[in-house]
Amino acid sequence: MTEPALNLGPECPHCHEPWLRPTAVPGHYRCVYCLQRYELVSVCPNCGEHSTIVRMSTTAIVACNNCHGSMLVPV
Repeated sequence: MTEPALNLGPECPHCHEPWLRPTAVPGHYRCVYCLQRYELVSVCPNCGEHSTIVRMSTTAIVACNNCHGSMLVPV
């Protein structure tokens, strides 16, 4: 029997490691692996689709509902 894979958190768009964590500022994230900082935006950088931002750290959606691209931009 195989064990299910651990979910360590959201993947960093820069280094692709699962260490993206929210910071003290709502809507801001930092990768604890490569230390890159990101901001959650309401307009998708890939397709331009507008989305509502949910800034709660446990319910934040960082993927576009339309194209499934990242809604995070480097700060």
